[in-house]
Amino acid sequence: MPTILVVDDDQHIRKLIHLYLSESQFDVLEAENGAEALQLLEKKQIDLAIIDVMMPELDGITLTKEVREFYQIPILLVTAKGESQDKVIGFQAGTDDYLVKPFDPIELVLRVKALLKRYNLLREQHNRIGRTEIDLDRLIVTNGEETVELKRKECELLFELSHNPGRIFTRAQLVEKIWGFDYEGDERTVDVHIKRLREKLSSFSDINITTVRGLGYRLEDIEQNES
Repeated sequence: MPTILVVDDDQHIRKLIHLYLSESQFDVLEAENGAEALQLLEKKQIDLAIIDVMMPELDGITLTKEVREFYQIPILLVTAKGESQDKVIGFQAGTDDYLVKPFDPIELVLRVKALLKRYNLLREQHNRIGRTEIDLDRLIVTNGEETVELKRKECELLFELSHNPGRIFTRAQLVEKIWGFDYEGDERTVDVHIKRLREKLSSFSDINITTVRGLGYRLEDIEQNES
C-alpha cells in the first residue's frame, strides 16, 4: 500500500486530504511544515508527497527543491495561488503536478493515482520489443546492431506504447500520461513526437507505430502478428 506524505500547516486541510486518501486505501503521514516533512522523509519510506506552497519555517517551493534533490518520488503542489507564474515557479522547482485551493478532494485522489502510475512506469527503466531494447535511463533504443538516442519525451512516449503493444492510445491519454494534467499545449505535440520517433526508428523492424484514424496510435506487436 503506497504511503503518501501530506505537508500543510492547516490542520483541517491535512485531515481532509488524509480522510479521502485513507478511503482510497493509501497510508498517510502528516507534517505541518517543511522541516518536519524532511525528518519524516529521512525515517519513512514515502511514495508521494503532497506539499502546500505557503508554510512557515520552510515553504513548499524550497521543500520541493530539497525533495527533488534527494528523493525520486512524485510531488503534487497544493496552493491557494492560481496565477500562471506561480505554476511556472512550482514546475521549475521540480513538482510533477499542481492543484489550486479550493480543490475537489476526489480530483486530488485521482491525480495522486495518476502520478503513482506514471512513476511506477518510469521506475522500470528498460523494456524489450522483439530484439529491440528501450532504455529510459540512458534515453536510447538499441537492437544490438544499431543504437539511436532519443529526447526525454520521445523515449517516455515510446516506453508507454511499448508496455501495451496492440493497445490504442488516444492523443489525450498520451498527453496526460507523458506531459501531465496541467500541460497547456495541444494534442498536436503527440503527432510531432510520433513523427520524430518514426523517422529516428525507421530502420528498427521491431518498432512499428501505426495511426488508428480518428482514435490515436498503437505500437504493433510484430511477433504476434507474424505468428
